[in-house]
Amino acid sequence: MAGYAKALCREIAVQGSLYCGRWGAPATIYMGGGTPTALPMELMERILCGLGDLAGGVEEFTVEANPGTVDKGYLEMLRQYGANRLSLGVQSFDDRLLRRIGRIHTGADAISAVGMARQAGFRNISLDLIYGLPGQSLENFQRSVAIAAGLDVQHISVYGLQVEEGTVFARRKELGKLELPGEELEEAMYDYMAEELPRQGYARYEISNFARPGYESRHNLGYWQDVPYLGLGAAAHSYLDGRRWENTAELAEYIRCMTEDISPSHEEEGRTEAIAMEEFAFLALRTAGGIDKEAFRRKFGCCLESVYGTVIGQLKGKGLLQEDEEALWLTERGMKYGNMVFCEFVDV
Repeated sequence: MAGYAKALCREIAVQGSLYCGRWGAPATIYMGGGTPTALPMELMERILCGLGDLAGGVEEFTVEANPGTVDKGYLEMLRQYGANRLSLGVQSFDDRLLRRIGRIHTGADAISAVGMARQAGFRNISLDLIYGLPGQSLENFQRSVAIAAGLDVQHISVYGLQVEEGTVFARRKELGKLELPGEELEEAMYDYMAEELPRQGYARYEISNFARPGYESRHNLGYWQDVPYLGLGAAAHSYLDGRRWENTAELAEYIRCMTEDISPSHEEEGRTEAIAMEEFAFLALRTAGGIDKEAFRRKFGCCLESVYGTVIGQLKGKGLLQEDEEALWLTERGMKYGNMVFCEFVDV
């Protein structure tokens, strides 16, 4: 951990300086893509010190945390160094389910973490929940949604479980030892969260994200709205000047590169104009606002309909898209079957 923290601080100093020299101070910072708060406080403090020059005055500085990795002192330290938004990976408030998926916290820990975050000065708190977990019932999921909404946090993200290749879950699934909800039950969970969270005052602004008015994640909206970003750390991705690149995911290799002043990144290959259009379209469609037609025209020099007119017509006919003169967006049904829509745009 100490070697990684040192290497990351080195990259922050070098790349952060270059970034600010060219584009100015960032508008948002996001520490995540895992559990940064697994780091001991002294190492996290060292990284936050390195971010100091970048973090001054940012509009939104998010840190992801597992409820089982923080206490009031740790959260106060995060606030001291400028973090003003906390994203807690709760997943569920059911202790049986949490044990089954290998989480180190309990439902009570998650509730306590929200309270400690408020005491530490966080006024923008987000919770992550997952549906489709092994052994999860509809009633169980409904209780988790009710508890999350009852905590009156500013933001709630709800994701369907994805069993990724190479994971413990994937192996258990291959062996027939993973008891996943059926398609009908998973759809019922989706329908419930899509209807219930807006009833509780959380507006849906992206397929998986709900927020109180004014508390939409500005950083994540940037990803979906084609805003450039710099990624730092092992496995981090960057998107600047129309180029995409990623850092090595191997920790030892990342540390070696930063120690020897070698770039840990490599550029992603094969990004054509057609791929850029696809990315712009399906990322924007994830949001409630959808694709801004004028923004598409400015970026690519052609109108959206000239590229995707046939696909748009077909998907509108299936009740998955709607449009006006300014934008194209997913219907409620389209939100539910978003992957089906995105595939159509990618296959043009």
